Amino acid sequence: MKLSIVIPVYNEIHTVGAVLQSVSKALPHVEKEIVVVDDGSTDGTREWLAAEQAKDWYGLVEETALTAVRLVLNAKNQGKGAALRAGFWQSSGDVIVIQDADLEYDPRDWQEMWRLIDEGRADVVYGSRFYGKPHRVLYFHHLLGNKTISALLNIVCNTTLSDVEVCYKMFRKEVWKDMTLTCDGFGFEVEFTVKMARSPRRWRLYEVGIAYYGRTYEEGKKISWKDGIKALWLIIWFAIR
Repeated sequence: MKLSIVIPVYNEIHTVGAVLQSVSKALPHVEKEIVVVDDGSTDGTREWLAAEQAKDWYGLVEETALTAVRLVLNAKNQGKGAALRAGFWQSSGDVIVIQDADLEYDPRDWQEMWRLIDEGRADVVYGSRFYGKPHRVLYFHHLLGNKTISALLNIVCNTTLSDVEVCYKMFRKEVWKDMTLTCDGFGFEVEFTVKMARSPRRWRLYEVGIAYYGRTYEEGKKISWKDGIKALWLIIWFAIR
C-alpha cells in the first residue's frame, strides 16, 4: 500500500523544512508521497516552497521509498479544512495521513497507526495525546475545550474517542471519498469525525497514543478559543440534523 502525507501549511517558514525532512524519513519501508498545500502564506513560506520545488526538493527530503513531493498553492488563505480537501484530491495513495507543519507532532508515531491499517484491523486510526506518550504541558483551556468537544462528539456519534481535535488522523482513501466535506477551517476535525462515525460503511476506528510538543501562541500556535466555540456550534448543528 502507498501512503499519502498531506501537509497543510500557512505561515510556517521556520518549521516547514524540518517537517518535510522528518516525514520523509518516517516509515522508510513504505511507499509514500508528500502533498504540501500552501494556504496563501504571506511570510515567505510560499516562495520558499516554490524554490524548493524548482530544485526538485534536492537535499531536503529523503528519496528512499518516496514517490513524489507535490506542491499545491491555494490562491488565498481559506483555512485548514479547505487546504486538506485540496491535498486529498491530489493524493494518489491508498492511505492518507494528516501532518501539521508546526513540529508539534512526531511522524515516528505513525508506526503503530500504519500497522493497524496495513494488517487489515482498522480503516481509521486517530492519535491521542492523552495515552501515555510525552507531551508538553501548556494551556488548561485547550485541554478543557478538547475534552468538552470530544465528550459531546462521543455522545452524538456513540464513540469513545479521547482526542477528536488531534492532528494525526490516518485513514484509507475510501473513507474520505465516502463523505462530502465542506468545512473550510478548524471545524474539519468535527465534520470529518461525525461523517466518518455515522457512515453506513461502519468504518473500523482505533486510537493510539502519540507524543505532543505543543507550541505557545508566541511560538506560532494558531488555533484559539474562537475555534472551540465554532466547533461546539458545529456539533450542535450535526446533533439536530
